[in-house]
Amino acid sequence: MSVSPLLSVKNLRTFFKTESGEIEAVRGISYELSPGRTLGIVGESGSGKSVSSLSIMGLMAANGRFAADEIRFNPQGQAYRLDQMSEKEKRALRGNEMSMIFQEPMSSLNPVLSCGFQVAEALRLHKGLSKAEARAETLKLFEQVQLPRVKHIYEAYPHQISGGQKQRVMIAMAISCGPSLLIADEPTTALDVTVQGEILELLQRLQAHHGMAMIFITHDLGVVAEIADDLLVMYKGEIVERGSIEAIFRAPQHPYTQGLLACRPKLTQKLYRLPTIKDFITGEETDDTTKSKKLAEETPEKPSSVLLKVENIKTWFNTKKGFLRPKTEAVKAVDGVSFEVFRGETLGLVGESGCGKTTLGRSILRLIEPIGGAISYEGQDIRALDREALRGMRKKMQIIFQDPYSSLNPRMMVGRVIQEPMQVHGIGSSVKERKARVLSLLERVGLAEEHYERFPHEFSGGQRQRICIARALAVEPEFIICDESVSALDVSIQAQVLNLLKDLQDELDLTYIFISHDLSVVKFMSDRIMVMRAGKMVELQEAETLYRSPQSDYTQKLIQAIPAGTLASIEAAKERRANAQVKSE
Repeated sequence: MSVSPLLSVKNLRTFFKTESGEIEAVRGISYELSPGRTLGIVGESGSGKSVSSLSIMGLMAANGRFAADEIRFNPQGQAYRLDQMSEKEKRALRGNEMSMIFQEPMSSLNPVLSCGFQVAEALRLHKGLSKAEARAETLKLFEQVQLPRVKHIYEAYPHQISGGQKQRVMIAMAISCGPSLLIADEPTTALDVTVQGEILELLQRLQAHHGMAMIFITHDLGVVAEIADDLLVMYKGEIVERGSIEAIFRAPQHPYTQGLLACRPKLTQKLYRLPTIKDFITGEETDDTTKSKKLAEETPEKPSSVLLKVENIKTWFNTKKGFLRPKTEAVKAVDGVSFEVFRGETLGLVGESGCGKTTLGRSILRLIEPIGGAISYEGQDIRALDREALRGMRKKMQIIFQDPYSSLNPRMMVGRVIQEPMQVHGIGSSVKERKARVLSLLERVGLAEEHYERFPHEFSGGQRQRICIARALAVEPEFIICDESVSALDVSIQAQVLNLLKDLQDELDLTYIFISHDLSVVKFMSDRIMVMRAGKMVELQEAETLYRSPQSDYTQKLIQAIPAGTLASIEAAKERRANAQVKSE
């Protein structure tokens, strides 16, 4: 007996008005979703995957519109034509029969309202509950999504809880009215791998308990393998491949899908370079393509000279707790960490959010002043330098920040952004010479001469990160701290940037500290890896050794939490979902 689809989409097209005319972001896609199933939609930024779901939900931007031959939604015996409904009619369905979890919970939650109030408000609106009933139901939902200290979270504001907790609040809000359809739009992209695993497991358990169908949107095939039954692959607004998750992972047919599967770093394989989407789309064999296919079999000569030495470094912050009688407490962000970095190597620094890895990186450069310990660079005491001497040292030591959006001045053209540190450090004898150097740097990081006079908002995320790399290189540094510099990028753009960083290291003899919460990326980049937790170093080993025989339970937990994206992991995920279904029944 065939089951009628919960959602049926036929020839959906989405358009946006721009200054240069109307663009078609989604180009005639069609699919069906059955009750209780999970449909994964994958693709890079700009592929149309999120826009297609926003169209269905009726949450289009003011300059957007959609058209479709038919969009049928059939929850609990009801039948709706979403393509023919008014905004008022759709509003009654949203949050009730269909709901959405957005990618960034901080921008989705109202910062001036408590977390509990925002969930309770949805319950009062859709279920007509009293204030007391809505509060009681919200506390139950918070327990269901496994939030700690639910009464405290109810009263807390979004900025007072962690990213993982904010995402759980968003999930509680999304399931509060027992929707038939849940759309999860990149719900784990900004989260640590351990928190990501917890959220995926939570969604599976809630889906089984409530009998929901789910659309799970992501750019990461490794993540979607953990949760989806069926898969759509989108590229430039179109569906280029569809099928069961097993079939696509076993034998991907489209070059784009093959590229997505190949370009994510794998823990079980050490490549010289990562393949990129371009390698598969063009089908052309280049030197880089050949290098990408080769295993890094040769063991590089171990560096001998110490470039950076950190001894018992401590960076603490004082915080006040309480209102009437505030107490000052010390947060030990970095608490007695010691290590060495050898010239020409990449030291990976990995750990969950809040472990102190970013604070450690900034303390080394004295962007944050440590309260104790010693930092020496080529034998010179960094902590003893005065302001003028420190500025001169920063010519040798640079940082690439996590967010290329906030680290570039939006009012300055890119050429000026890259040129500014040259002026500060007296590099180049004239404006003409500095411009020539900037153009050379743009070319080196894969950008063009015409980009010199463009503003940051005119570039994609991957291009902005390349601009940040060019700016760091402008002063000819020897040592660069890469602080989560690829964590916000699509896996294909991430592969390009990681390859670029490796190429630059080979060409310029650079030394890196590479900070990330993603152990698979860190393993690809690093010679050695240091693991941090709660401000302290957990272990420090050669990259391959750490993966094959981690010494601490915490490192094992980090490794196990990484989505493998293999047929074996898909089977394991199916078994977990089946068990969750049995428990819910």
